[in-house]
Amino acid sequence: MPSIFNSLHIGYSGLSVAQQGIDTTGHNIANAESEGYTRQRLVSVAATPITMLPGQVGNGAEVQTIKRVFDNFVFDRYNDMSADKEFSDFEKKTLEELSTYFPEIDGIGIKADLQEYYNMWQSLSDNPDNSAIKLALAKQAETLSTHITSTQNQILAMQSQINDQLGVNINEVNSLAEELAELNLAIDTAESGDGYPANDLRDRRNIIELSLSRLIGAEVNAGQLESNIQIDSSSNTRTGSYTLNVNGFNIVDGNTYHPLRIDKESNQYGFYEISYERQDGTLIPMAESITNGKIGSILSLRGASIDTTSDMPTDGIIQNVVSEFDAFAKGLIEATNNLYAQSSTTTMQSNPLELSGVNPLLSSSVNINEGSFNLIVYDLNGNEIATREITIDVLTTMEGVAGSNSIEAKINVNIDDNGDLNANNDIDDYLDFNFVTNADGKSVVDLRIKPTAESQGYTFSLSDVLKDDDFSSGTNFAGALGMSRFFDGENARDISLNHSFQTNPTLISAGYSASAGDNRVALDMVQQQFESYDFDVGRIEYNSTMYGMFDLIATEVGTETNRAILRNDTVSALFSSTEMEYASVSKVSIDEEMTNLIRYQTSYGAAAKVITTIDQMMQTLLGIKQ
Repeated sequence: MPSIFNSLHIGYSGLSVAQQGIDTTGHNIANAESEGYTRQRLVSVAATPITMLPGQVGNGAEVQTIKRVFDNFVFDRYNDMSADKEFSDFEKKTLEELSTYFPEIDGIGIKADLQEYYNMWQSLSDNPDNSAIKLALAKQAETLSTHITSTQNQILAMQSQINDQLGVNINEVNSLAEELAELNLAIDTAESGDGYPANDLRDRRNIIELSLSRLIGAEVNAGQLESNIQIDSSSNTRTGSYTLNVNGFNIVDGNTYHPLRIDKESNQYGFYEISYERQDGTLIPMAESITNGKIGSILSLRGASIDTTSDMPTDGIIQNVVSEFDAFAKGLIEATNNLYAQSSTTTMQSNPLELSGVNPLLSSSVNINEGSFNLIVYDLNGNEIATREITIDVLTTMEGVAGSNSIEAKINVNIDDNGDLNANNDIDDYLDFNFVTNADGKSVVDLRIKPTAESQGYTFSLSDVLKDDDFSSGTNFAGALGMSRFFDGENARDISLNHSFQTNPTLISAGYSASAGDNRVALDMVQQQFESYDFDVGRIEYNSTMYGMFDLIATEVGTETNRAILRNDTVSALFSSTEMEYASVSKVSIDEEMTNLIRYQTSYGAAAKVITTIDQMMQTLLGIKQ
């Protein structure tokens, strides 16, 4: 049966509910600018009534729960858009920097250097014996090669820098995943049985989920979805089982986490490889599965797949530019050296090569084509005195015994090249061929005039026999091996003018022979700029001029940058819209909270009035007794 003390309890319950309402509102206001904080609402209900005649009598109010105003559907969209935004922002920033390495406007850049380089060959062809022009040509060739290497080094430095960021970000993912697993345990403990919702812990978990989404595009799969229309018409949240995964790889499973492993020790260039560690300790490569977030953007730019032979990425926007730039430089080096081998000399020695002497040349990694080339010997006056055509087919090797299908046998065979019935004035009488394998396993082809012939002023050259009028229709034997080098190096990282020409530019030859006025090499170099060559970039082959290949690289960089900018504009607009939607549901509104403060203050005052009234009643009763 209710009593006056029960009435006092009713007033107290009103005070208690109002007090907790003020506490909740104050908590919201205090965290209005806290990252990831979700506004909370107090749910109060009528306390269990007292049953008596003539019916149930009210027993005051009590707090049922305090819950977040949170919409899991909106949060999932916000998570996804955050991953897209992070991917797009990093991609845009990186490609905008990359595009500055190709200032191909207003006569500035590598293309302008290349044009001026060919102009210098034109000047030399007009004055083939002018030492001043040779000096100017050497300086321009140095300028061109230095610009190529510096640009490639900038690109490689960028690739290395974002690779370093990959390691840092993977470590952050592991740290956040470990913290997330601990939070899941804390939430389960706090909410076990009939415990109240762990609102602040859930907020912290959402912050970590958002961070992992931005970093690596992680997605959450949780148990059933529960709504609470008492809080808000769109309020709902997930409870029960919990996993966080990246493209099927579970990083967090309840209160346990699976760290991602990164390793660069086995890679000569220091490129990180990412693996997923299973419960049994097995490592599974997963870099190609990461396609979103900042790490996904890094891998998209750097390259996700690492070739086990070269230790270089096989994909990625930056790696593609690196490969194309290397192909451009390699094409320039080989094509130029192949033409320059037509200038007579006493010695030709190849670059160090990974080449077997007994395996077919066309099956090797060296860029030699089927066909034939001429070895030509000149006398002191520049007259051709001996010529031999060396044929290369699918079975031709570098070295072999007499009579074999080898370069060595074809040079050393005793043939009357001149048809003069003289066995002592043919190619084999003037040239020595040697194929030497060094201690490092690399081989060198050495071709030189015999000492006796050299003392008499004889020189030799190597000239492709073209199948048609195109320079690229020859064997590329001299260019691929680097037999007579105008340019040293193998690609854009190490291209340089031959050291002997840097030291003494007057050694540059403008003609096939040493005779005065011979300008045939210089003319071929001028023509080279209009010739088309094959440039191999991975599995893709481009047929283009030198200018065209460089234009392709610069255009691709510009196109990728513009695409990234346009995509970023679209993603940013969608992200802003989703962020506003999320904020409208969960972010604290100071105006709304101030209204709630007034409401709870009024409620508190009214409840206090009830208690005051009961107190006066008790005083009246005590007064009657006295």
